[in-house]
Amino acid sequence: METLLRSFSIIYKNKTAFVGFIILLLFIFMATIGPMLVPLETSAHPEEMFQPPSIKHILGTDYAGRDIFDEIIHGSRSVLIVGALSALISVSISVLIGIPSGFIGGFTDWILMRITDIFLTIPSLPLLVVLAAFIRIGNPLIMSLVLSLTSWPGLARAIRSQSLSLRERDFIEAARVSGLSSMRIVFSELLPNMASYIAISAIFAITQAVYAQVGLFFLGLAPFTSINWGVMLNFAVSQAGALYSSRSVSYLLSPIVCISLLQISSVLFVRALEEIFNPRLQR
Repeated sequence: METLLRSFSIIYKNKTAFVGFIILLLFIFMATIGPMLVPLETSAHPEEMFQPPSIKHILGTDYAGRDIFDEIIHGSRSVLIVGALSALISVSISVLIGIPSGFIGGFTDWILMRITDIFLTIPSLPLLVVLAAFIRIGNPLIMSLVLSLTSWPGLARAIRSQSLSLRERDFIEAARVSGLSSMRIVFSELLPNMASYIAISAIFAITQAVYAQVGLFFLGLAPFTSINWGVMLNFAVSQAGALYSSRSVSYLLSPIVCISLLQISSVLFVRALEEIFNPRLQR
């Protein structure tokens, strides 16, 4: 409890980190509670198409007369769910490969790093395009698995470097001398000291997964099974002609602003996490 209170105190005192924390909470609230509070209008209203922002329609209406604000709220759920699942999968793979590689070393390290290098040499965008062509990735879990294939190798190498550095520390040597097994050392000594780095990496992995999935939907490489920020961008360009007409500028900018705010708030919040886990950075 004391650590939790100290963490909130650091976040509150750091104004930029506090702003990022609040924005992240708003996105989480919007994705979890928002769709239950705001119904999504699916029927078209041609008489209200391309309405400018007003009290009735906060962000205006799209090419079919539907409320853009409602679509932003409902689109946030699938975006953040896929982002969180993809980050969980990619971080888990990175930990399962990076820690044994760095801590055990030797032939195990060579084999695991060669596998990692193979995935690092594969261009991520072409791989996503090929997988999207052969796999129906409209399902959030399948989408998360596909996105995690291209995001774990770099993090696995970074975690390996952390393991290599920590395994030579005195407390690790003391644990070996005391007779602890390698598995016990990993879970009781190594992982707790890497928890901050893994947590920060997970937050950035979420934003990267959001970018990737929005890009797939925008390019039309994933089936439009539900409303999504990437689907909104695709429709804004293809259906509403946002690149040629100023009438639909709100429809184009709304998901872009949300994606940018998510990235900015993540960076600001990570600053707070770095201060919490590294006292030398605290003012």
